[in-house]
Amino acid sequence: MICKCRKNRVRFILGIAIILFFFASGCSRQPAEKPNVLFISLDDLNDWIEPLGGHPQAITPNLQRLSDKSVLFTNAYCASPACNPSRTSIMSGLAPHTSGVYSNYQDWREVITDYTSMGKYFRNNGYYSAGAGKIYHYHMVDTTCWDEYWPSQKKNMPDEYIPEKAESGTINMPAFENMYKMFDWAALDIEDSLMADYKSVTWVSDQLRKNHEKPFFLACGIYRPHVPWYVPKKYFDMFPLDSIQLPKTMENDLDDVSDRAMDIVHRGGNYHKHILEAGLWKQAVQGYLASIAFCDAMLGRLLTQLENSKYAENTIVVLWSDHGWQLGEKEHWRKFALWRNTARSVLMIKAPQGCPGLPEGSENGTKCHRTVSLLDIYPTLGTLCGLPARHDLDGHSLIPLLKNPKSEWEYPAITSYNFSEFAISTQNWRYIQYIDGSEELYNQMEDEEEWFNLAKNPAYHHIKEELKQHIPSNPAPLKITSLKLMPHHYPPFKSREEYQDWLKHGKDTKYLIENYWN
Repeated sequence: MICKCRKNRVRFILGIAIILFFFASGCSRQPAEKPNVLFISLDDLNDWIEPLGGHPQAITPNLQRLSDKSVLFTNAYCASPACNPSRTSIMSGLAPHTSGVYSNYQDWREVITDYTSMGKYFRNNGYYSAGAGKIYHYHMVDTTCWDEYWPSQKKNMPDEYIPEKAESGTINMPAFENMYKMFDWAALDIEDSLMADYKSVTWVSDQLRKNHEKPFFLACGIYRPHVPWYVPKKYFDMFPLDSIQLPKTMENDLDDVSDRAMDIVHRGGNYHKHILEAGLWKQAVQGYLASIAFCDAMLGRLLTQLENSKYAENTIVVLWSDHGWQLGEKEHWRKFALWRNTARSVLMIKAPQGCPGLPEGSENGTKCHRTVSLLDIYPTLGTLCGLPARHDLDGHSLIPLLKNPKSEWEYPAITSYNFSEFAISTQNWRYIQYIDGSEELYNQMEDEEEWFNLAKNPAYHHIKEELKQHIPSNPAPLKITSLKLMPHHYPPFKSREEYQDWLKHGKDTKYLIENYWN
């Protein structure tokens, strides 16, 4: 009897001890640590990278390296094929047709008065927000976005190395009337360390070596492959000129597009005409490929620093390009158009295990072929990090696609070119409508190069009408700001009437600027 009592007492004490242990453990357990965010921008990068296969000669081992550890969105589109409106939309979460920011020739800070930048959103929720390089468009920075920025809060872009020959003109591209003077390329006999992107990456890498008391939102804006394509010679040497392959083109490709589309083709003085006359198409392609290779090397330095840091297992990585680029496709150069080559962007997201919004982490090393928008970055990062939901953003959280890249996805991507010109992209189709009412329709599954405009084919009328339903019915007006335009600028039209007046005056851009802008 005494023995049985002792056994019962021992069991009782053990039971109490176990209960107390679990109670104490539960009380002392800390909330799940919020993940960090490494936010990487690459400027003017199209699909000429190894993971997307846009050019067979691209050398981008570090973009491939990140792709192997992330979800690569193969059909990601920008909100606008221009730096300022695209970057403003990403950082504000507001589409151009919502905010009224359509052009590089507007100071977005004078247009949007009620917003919370992505960086401020993280700051308001306990994050340290910092960065270096081009995230906002040049001088149009937002100091509320960051706790700290390099080189400074008011000057986000470091000074770039410019060779002496370029200080008074171009080096290799003969200048022509209305040409953007940075449209040039050259192999520089310098080390990487003299380049501005190298310095930006170094500053961000230094942040990854520090001990942070708060989770961080850390941005790194890499400027290349933006023009001028001035990068160290070793990157040009990776692409011997005699082996350069030109982009895919088709003779008479432009026979089925409107006069308005042709205006866009010849925008800024007709770059393609001057490239051909100078016999420099291969040299320009070489410069772009070399700049991509340099940009990839800078990315590699940053990824290595993250992997060697204490934050490697608890950092979300998102990499994006603000829009695409054309190098002679449709006889068009640069961005500023609604075709796929200019509207399509690079987007990769790596979410580690333990994210509040996706505890299992993303399905890395996969490709997602659903059509998404760069506007989706803002709500996705907020959800991943468990921040309070925002219901005033134009994008959609990509969590379902990070979990399963084959999940159903019903949202098209809307891209604005200036005011009242739109492209609607789905996985199978792309529809374009210009300010004069002219249209283009392309079958994405059969015609990725967009050589065959089906808009006038009655067999596809129902598809065109369905896509047209996604065009914003009442887009925000385009507002002129304090920025002054120069004669070589090519401003957008604020209305169809303004466009028609421009036509009546012989497409005189100087007339447009003097009468409608300045």
